[in-house]
This record gives sequence, structure tokens and C-alpha cells, in this order.
Amino acid sequence: MAKNPSFICNACGAAHTKWSGQCETCGSWNSITEEAPLSAGPTKKSLGSARGRNMELSDLSTHEDPPQRIPSGVGELDRVLGGGLVESSAILVGGDPGIGKSTLLLQAAARFARNGLDVIYVSGEEAAEQIRMRAARLKLSESPVRLAAETNLRDILTTLDKERPKLAIIDSIQTMWADNVDSAPGSVSQVRAASHELISFAKKRGTSVILVGHVTKEGQLAGPRVVEHMVDTVLYFEGERGHQFRILRAVKNRFGPADEIGVFEMTGRGLAEVTNPSALFLSDRDKPAPGSVVFAGIEGSRPMLSEIQALVAPSPHSQARRTVVGLDSQRLATILAVLEARCGVPFAGYDVYLNVAGGLRISEPAADLAVAAALLSAREDTPLPPESVVFGEISLSGAVRGVTQAENRLKEAAKLGFTTAIGPEQKKLAPVDGMTLRTMSDLTTFVGEMFGTGEDPG
Repeated sequence: MAKNPSFICNACGAAHTKWSGQCETCGSWNSITEEAPLSAGPTKKSLGSARGRNMELSDLSTHEDPPQRIPSGVGELDRVLGGGLVESSAILVGGDPGIGKSTLLLQAAARFARNGLDVIYVSGEEAAEQIRMRAARLKLSESPVRLAAETNLRDILTTLDKERPKLAIIDSIQTMWADNVDSAPGSVSQVRAASHELISFAKKRGTSVILVGHVTKEGQLAGPRVVEHMVDTVLYFEGERGHQFRILRAVKNRFGPADEIGVFEMTGRGLAEVTNPSALFLSDRDKPAPGSVVFAGIEGSRPMLSEIQALVAPSPHSQARRTVVGLDSQRLATILAVLEARCGVPFAGYDVYLNVAGGLRISEPAADLAVAAALLSAREDTPLPPESVVFGEISLSGAVRGVTQAENRLKEAAKLGFTTAIGPEQKKLAPVDGMTLRTMSDLTTFVGEMFGTGEDPG
């Protein structure tokens, strides 16, 4: 019996029984394409007639040596990878167009090659001559990296199988074309098939593979989410086009910690490592100003100080604006509601603008108190005390909760010359030389002590 055709959304991977102009799952327009249906899999009869090989089983006490790592020489990249490249690993790198993915990987390929690793760089988006021009601009022309410009997956796998490099970089997976899949390059079926073949090759032949992936306008990796499950490591390359800073963030890593970050600075000669990002992100901070607060945060295993800026102004519109850059807009709405409901500080009728300086994105809840401090400072036109940092999570009840790695936050602040920290009460916190911690039990106490405003709504 003939199978019904399947229609897949290229943006989110949702399946539909018929074509439509807009995907009901993600709302994308003109993203649904017809895909060949998958087979039903082996039947009971075929399972009984054809036996597979027995699997090798082990127990939980079986000891295996940790995977060997190959350092690239790019310290920030090695930090994100967990110490270096693991043999036979599959890595997916995503980021906005023009953010610097190809530049980063070409620099990494050159470093690996100079360290004796056999590296092949395959581009499906650029000609080999364009890559040579970029290498000349980055002063990498003498690096023994082998190049190819190809999109045919069969030819790429044949070449890799013959050459057996230790590292293969595929830029990008959305341009790869498998001739046994009846759909256009970049479709869900093509991306899934190409990723599966390349990852299988990596595991069988001992070649590490780095796949470059495009992202959608929402910032998610384009194509089916199953690709992120298949690879060992998923890295996002983040940053604002108008800023020189770039953040390489690990969101998945089977061989190291997730949420680790590496910081780079875009220069005329490519991406330069930033070994002390706290000092760099605060380099333009001349003196305390209303609405400016330094947040002592943790990114992965690294303590990092960043500046949160707020602007609160009377709104000429019937509906006040809420503009956020570098933070979750829903979190801002929650903090504004807590300030009004628990502390009696209204923001109705005020436009609120919130920004993280330097293009950094902050996701940890420990930034709540710093956000609230920036909002109150801007609203009251009162700067916080100089040389002070802020951290703490705010609950819906208005309580200020403790955070993880408080001691590391304080040490990083002390190293950069800050003397006072404002935050929650921390249990078993060892004193840090040169730092004074002003503890706040709830947001009402914080508002009263720091700004002398607000009222008890009860």
C-alpha cells in the first residue's frame, strides 16, 4: 500500500499531513516542504529470519581510560571544549551570519595543523580561493591545512576515507547534498542524512568532525533538532555585530562541562583571545552613573563581572515600552512586577530600557538583584556606591535568595579593585580579603537601605 507523503517544516522539524503556507508549530512562513516517507523499519518476520550480532555488554564498574585530548593552542577554544579536541568526536558550531564562525574555525584549523594534526577544511559556501584570501589576511597562509570546495556528500566521504585526516571541518552542514535523498540541500531530510553519515564516519574512522550550522532568526540552530542530539558537543558563537566581543558558549558537551564560555575580541587580524574578560567588559566604565550596576556573575566555571545598564523615563505613549538587550525580557517583567507588588515602587507610565554592556548575554537568575538595582537607580536618578558589585536571585515573594559560587564572585570583584558586594546571606561563606558583603534578606530591605524609597504594600 502506498504511503502518504510527509510534509516537514525546515525551521522546527514538525511533521504535517499536508502542505500549508505557515507552520502551525513555530509560525514560520514558506518553510514546509514535502519529504520522502521513512520506512516502517524491520518487521517481526524479518527479525526472526535475519539475526544480528550479539552486543558486548559491560557493568558499571568497568574501567575505561578517559579520552585523550588534543589541545589546539587557542586557550579559549580549549576551555570550551573541556581541555581540547577528543578523537572521533562530532562538534556542531552555530552562530549568526557574519559573526565569525569561519574565521574562528580557520584559525583553529591552522593551530591544529601547526601542532602536527592532519586537517582538511571543506567549504560548501566559499571557493578555495576565498578561503586562501581570508588565510592571507589572518597571516595563516603557511599553515599546512588542506582545502576543498565541495557540497556532494558522497565525494566528501570518499576523500575523507582515502586521506584519513585527524580533523575534518565541514562549513556548513546546510550546504551538503546527499544524492540518495530526494530533497533540496538545506532541507530537514538532507541535513539529517548528511549529519548522520559524517558522524558515523567520525566514529568508525577515528576522525574528529566539526560541523558548522546556520541559525534561524530566533537564534536556534536551523534544521532538525535530532542533529544536536547526535553530536557530542554543541557550541554557539554569540555576539552583537556592533561590538567587537564574541562569546563561544558550550550548550552541550559529552566530554566536558556545559555552559562553559570562551571570550574573543574581533580585530583586524581575526579573533584574539580575551584572558581577562571582566576587565575588558568594564574597561569603558569611567565613574558610577545612575542606572549603571556591576553584576558579579558566573559563566560556566569562570567568574565574570559585567555592567548592567538601565534607563527609566516617563512614557509619552499610552502603553509604556520595555526594551531589553542581553537579558530575558520575561525576567525583566517579573522583576518589575515584584518591585511594584512587594516594594510599592510603580513603573507604570515609565519606559524601561535595559542593556548588558559589551554585547554579553546573561541568563543566570543571580542577576535579578543587579537588574532591580539598575532599575531603581535609574528611576531615582541615584547611582550606587562606587566600587560595589551586586548579585542575588529574587523570588516572587520578594526574598533575596543565595547563589552558587559566591566566594568566586567576591574574589573576582576584589581582584579588579571592588571593595563592597551587595547580595543575599550566604551560608558557610569564607571571608574574602578586601571585600565587604552587605547582605539583604529581601527586596524591601534593599530598596529602603540603598534608595530610601518604596512602601509596604501591606
